[in-house]
Amino acid sequence: MRQSLCFALLSAVLTIIPSSAPAQSVSAAQAARPTAAPAPAPTLFQSSRILVETKGQGPDVVLIPGLASTSAVWARTAAALEGRYRVHLVTVRGFGETAPGGNAEGLVSAPVAAEIRRYIEEQGLRRPALIGHSMGGQVALRVAADAGDRIGKVMVVDASPFFPSLISPGSTAADVEPLARIAYQGLMLLGDQALRTQAASMGLELGGAADNVLGGLGWQGGDRRVLAQGLYEVMTTDLRSRLPLIEAPVTVVYGWSPDDRSPRSHVDDLFRAGYRSLPRPAAFERVEGAEHMVMIDRPRQFQAAVDRFLR
Repeated sequence: MRQSLCFALLSAVLTIIPSSAPAQSVSAAQAARPTAAPAPAPTLFQSSRILVETKGQGPDVVLIPGLASTSAVWARTAAALEGRYRVHLVTVRGFGETAPGGNAEGLVSAPVAAEIRRYIEEQGLRRPALIGHSMGGQVALRVAADAGDRIGKVMVVDASPFFPSLISPGSTAADVEPLARIAYQGLMLLGDQALRTQAASMGLELGGAADNVLGGLGWQGGDRRVLAQGLYEVMTTDLRSRLPLIEAPVTVVYGWSPDDRSPRSHVDDLFRAGYRSLPRPAAFERVEGAEHMVMIDRPRQFQAAVDRFLR
């Protein structure tokens, strides 16, 4: 990509370190995106890591949000599906206005994936479809790798098994880890209000493909420790070696631009390279005009992709 990995990630970190300047304004498009949402009404399933709300009847579809997002980002998608499907809306504790619970300590993504797998088993879901955005896409890949043939199919939305490879294809987790530690520390220094405002511009500073790594941060805020740990894991998690364990078919949906000046115009090969170790080739759907929040940036096109995926 045109920006080096180090430049892109360090620029992002510097934009969120507190200063005496007022928080940067958010564009009208950003302001229209979901704000912090209260915890959804939970099912009888009890977990210190996740909350789950169920709507509708029919084949099971599990919707998993990304970093700093709650199930509110899936509101339009869930409304379109619940007349035909039983929709399970996941919220990670510590994102939005939810209390961090068990996510207040230790890892986040792997335990969340384990709890979603437990939910599927205990609630008797039959080969559900998983749809995960950003960090939630990585969680969906973890669930599918561990659950074998108990998962029907997987859609990852603007998610990579190793996000830094979308900026610097040859990068490794070891390359990124020092930068991830800086990002973690930067977030831990922010006040609660800054997490809701200043950090929302983080992805905008990078633009294009780089917003895959950091674009969701701050849109709904959350507990700073859970956000910092989640960001660290998004930057350093490399699931490419686990892709061969996934038996379910995988569909990758991502934002794309025909403008050669946009980094989004160059992501096709990067996404394909990231998923090449799957046992069966992934299906790829690019959504023109969308960036990281595909389901919100281009809701009609995204819903059409979901309908094709679920057929």
